[in-house]
Amino acid sequence: MLRPPPGRVRGPSIEPETVMRLIGMLDSPYVRRVAISMRMMELPFAHEPLSVFRDSDAFASVNPAVKAPTLVMDDGTVLLDSTLILEVLDRAVAPDRRLAPNATADFHLSQRLIGLALVACEKSVQIVYERNLRPAEKQHQPWLDRVEGQLLAAYDLLEAEFAGPDGWRFGGRPMQADVTAAVAWRFTQSVLADRVPPGRHPNLRDLSGRAEALPAFVACPIA
Repeated sequence: MLRPPPGRVRGPSIEPETVMRLIGMLDSPYVRRVAISMRMMELPFAHEPLSVFRDSDAFASVNPAVKAPTLVMDDGTVLLDSTLILEVLDRAVAPDRRLAPNATADFHLSQRLIGLALVACEKSVQIVYERNLRPAEKQHQPWLDRVEGQLLAAYDLLEAEFAGPDGWRFGGRPMQADVTAAVAWRFTQSVLADRVPPGRHPNLRDLSGRAEALPAFVACPIA
């Protein structure tokens, strides 16, 4: 069991769990990257697909901040934010199941790639929210153009980093940079394929194809 050190604030008081609970919908790239990563790390968990919109009251009963993903650890600790959750889990498993590279230079590069992929997720979400939640007459096109430019810049930089032979960026198995880049790409293609054409980023398209065929990805479909 993963327990907090003495004196640590555990957040909302809930009863210890026998299995970790991942709260959130898989159509969120942040929830999906955690779910896939946990499967790849061979960490058992129960997935509770609560929406931050439709199920906000039920979500708030677990995490009053209503942020997806939320992970309830087996000791009752409530964690939030996908990157912070994955940092905790990466420390909890044996070295051969960790998704962060051990070598310092590789770790730094991995963090750069994950950062770019998360920028792509963030900008995709911002565009979707602006298009779908804000009335057309109140949408600000210069802001949308700026966000779309950031989205394409992030994917252009990722595309260059995943050039080369087929396979995974850091060796013989997928690591967190591969997972997060593939999840980000699939999410963007599901919501903004008209703005980010696959032909512009063939390396990311191929990475996504390899990743989506993995059992951990298949078990966590985007919809």
